[in-house]
Amino acid sequence: MGFAAAVKVCFRKYFTFSGRASRPEYWWFILFMLLGSIVTGLLDLVLFPSEVRTGPGSIEAESDGPLTALFTLAVLVPSVSAGWRRMHDSGRSGLFLLYPLIVLVGIAGFANFIGAFDAATTGDVAQMFTGLAGVVLALSVVVLMISPLLVLWWLTRPSQPGPNDYGPNPHEVAP
Repeated sequence: MGFAAAVKVCFRKYFTFSGRASRPEYWWFILFMLLGSIVTGLLDLVLFPSEVRTGPGSIEAESDGPLTALFTLAVLVPSVSAGWRRMHDSGRSGLFLLYPLIVLVGIAGFANFIGAFDAATTGDVAQMFTGLAGVVLALSVVVLMISPLLVLWWLTRPSQPGPNDYGPNPHEVAP
């Protein structure tokens, strides 16, 4: 599957969270999103320039333009659905794609439970990581840092040969 075919398939399966997506389908779509973000960001800078700040020896241009926002909204659902199907292709539930978000919500809930947010707002960061709860919070933050890498690794795994619980192998089915 090539670049154009992958983009067409991902937009055609906009809300399809069932089935499987091959590695080329997913990664070509990710490249499309990266290139689209760069192009829309540059267009936003040219068409909708915002405040330019100069500091000692530096010039910064910020762009919170509408083109990038519209592009991001347009590809949000198909990128999640393609990732969901990609997880299915490697034999995992699509929920594994949300693993970093689930870990983040769990850490936030635990941190709120132990009062870590109160310690952070008073500036006593060391207080957050004291005692057994602090050790658990620190280990949870390490898991949070590793979880996106784990999901990325899962997304790069080869297709499961033959059919699995989520459908037939996309390499063995005619498009």
